[in-house]
This record gives sequence, structure tokens and C-alpha cells, in this order.
Amino acid sequence: MTNQNVIVSDRKPILGLQTITVSVSNSPLFSNSFPTYFTFPRRKFLKLLEAADNNNSNLVVAPKITTSWVDSMRDSSPTRLRSSSLDSVSDNDDKTSWIVRFPSALSMFDEIVNAAKGKQIVMFLDYDGTLSPIVEDPDKAFITHEMRGVVKDVALHFPTAIVTGRSIDKVRRFVKLNEIYYAGSHGMDIEGPTKENNYGQSNERVLFQPAREFLPMIEKVVKILEEKTKWIPGAMVENNKFCLSVHFRRVDEKRWDTLAEVVKSVLTDYPELKLNQGRKVLEIRPTIKWDKGQALNFLLKSLGYENSKDVVPVYIGDDRTDEDAFKVLREREQGFGILVSKIPKDTNASYSLKDPSQVKEFLKRLVEWKKKTVGEE
Repeated sequence: MTNQNVIVSDRKPILGLQTITVSVSNSPLFSNSFPTYFTFPRRKFLKLLEAADNNNSNLVVAPKITTSWVDSMRDSSPTRLRSSSLDSVSDNDDKTSWIVRFPSALSMFDEIVNAAKGKQIVMFLDYDGTLSPIVEDPDKAFITHEMRGVVKDVALHFPTAIVTGRSIDKVRRFVKLNEIYYAGSHGMDIEGPTKENNYGQSNERVLFQPAREFLPMIEKVVKILEEKTKWIPGAMVENNKFCLSVHFRRVDEKRWDTLAEVVKSVLTDYPELKLNQGRKVLEIRPTIKWDKGQALNFLLKSLGYENSKDVVPVYIGDDRTDEDAFKVLREREQGFGILVSKIPKDTNASYSLKDPSQVKEFLKRLVEWKKKTVGEE
């Protein structure tokens, strides 16, 4: 650690997670705008800190915790089993603490619907990991027939939108429902419900496309990345129309840093595009100020609920990109964000669900509750 500037985060352990993050500023990987960060279990870091002191390293306290892209890519991997029984106990404590802060939306169902009595619920649903399971091949992330039926029932009782990083064309082929709003490309492509005419053709209603001018650039970058990543086994470039995704779910972990560096090198020639981290995916989007949170606000405005106090937006999602929508609901102090996750994560959501099967159960109960309240009126 000699001759390196090391930054140590002083952030309090989140939900009992006993870790410390450090940054090594002269790392060759992700230089300039991407400093290298490493996260260690607290016990292990104390030994490293002692060794650093012996080498007279320069330690600076940082105001917040950050991770490098490669560390972030590892964070989106399946959790690994730990051999230490002490760590296992700590994990259980972490999960207990987390579920207290973000209780199950199923166990808190009555609380949620009581807050919605006499108000209009508007449903916002992510797709991958929320309505469909996460799969190795993103082209095979099919929604089940039962889930499709549940979403259709939800749309019959509440205005409903699917907000996804996928292109609208692709997610519509998966969902096959015309009764809902679709916000594709992280909300940069929004369409309203459609009706088929007598000739079986769909009358699509485009509501908003703030990144239309970026289409030629994105198509060009897709081709470049396809060429530059084709020698990395398992890498997949997906064109989502107004953004693109580089999937690394099937890439050997030893090649993740190489893949990330390839993507970063391509983007140096395209400053109008930015790189974001998703769940087992590197996502490239235009630098415009638009995300899933902005899409949520736009749809509420389109539905006439922009300033209404009688609306309860409910957003269910599993990805980091969904945090933008959760944050908007927090700022509005209106509605609920529900994170889909089996493991503790820092989030702006209010509640949690473990997987798509629990999402389906929650949506079914919501429809049943609505039918009952309508019958009581």
C-alpha cells in the first residue's frame, strides 16, 4: 500500500453490515473518472489498516461510501455462502434488521390498503425480476400465463404501467397486453394503452420520447460494442432503442473487469452517453435528465394526478434503476415503493417482497381487495 492515496469511508454500517470501503487513487483500472474502491469485512480491514500504518500510507477519511464498477458488478452476483459460523449469525442479524426497516408488503397489506381507502391506486411495475424471473438469457425472460392474467386484472381495476429498461417492442412481446401503459428504455419511450382496429393492427399512442435525437448515436454504439465484445464469451449487447445494455450474467467473473474497461473505452468517444450499473448489466443511456422516477411523474401528470392528494402510486421493482422511482415517491410523501429482493439492500422503498411469486400474490390480493370495496359501495 506504499505510495498510494487510500480513502477510508467513515459511513456508519448500514443495517448492521460490518464493512469498510477504501479507494486506491492510482489504480490503473477505471482511472480518471472511475477510481478503484474495495470493500472489506471490518475484522479483515483492521489487519490491513495495521499493515498500512507500518508502511506510512496516507489515509484520508471520506464522507461517503462508494464502490468501483467491478465491485459493483460483483455486488449484483448471487450471494456466496460463507464458511464462518460467526458470519452466518451476522448475516441473520442483518436480514432481521433489514426486514424490520422494510417489512414484507404481504404482511403489511392491510396497512397499505387502509392508506389507499377512498383514493385512486396507480400501479407501476418493473419487468425483469419483478414480473418475470431473472434468467441467464435475457431474451428468454418470459412472463408466466398466470402472471399475465394477474397483471391484466390489475389493469382492469387500476391505471397500470410497466416501467422497464427494455425496449417497448420487446417487453410488449413478452407481456402481450394492450390495456396498460408501457415506459421502455428507462422511461425514455412512453406509450399509452392501445386498441386494435378491425384489421388487427395496433393503434399505438406515443406519449413521450425525450431522447429521440440520440437514436442514430445509440445504433452506432450498439454495433461498435457488438464488435468489440464478441471475443468475450457470454457477453451480450442488447439494443433497447433509446438506451442499450451490456449483459455480463454469463461472462466469467475473471473477465468482468476487461468487459467493463471495453465498454468504458468505447464511451470515451461519446460523452453524450453515460454508463450506469444495473442487475448483472452495464447500461448506457443518454445524458439527459430522465429516468424511471421522471417517467413516474410524467405518467401521473398524463393521468391527471400530478397535484392530486387522492392518488396512491405504488411502484414495484427489483433493480438499482428502480431506486429513482422509489426516491420520487419518498419526495412526494405519497404512495409506496416496494423492493423485490431476497437479500438486504439499501433502498428508498418502503416495503419489500422476495420474488416474482410474492409480487403475483400481492397483486392478486390487491385486486381482491378492490373488488370487495367496490361491492361495499
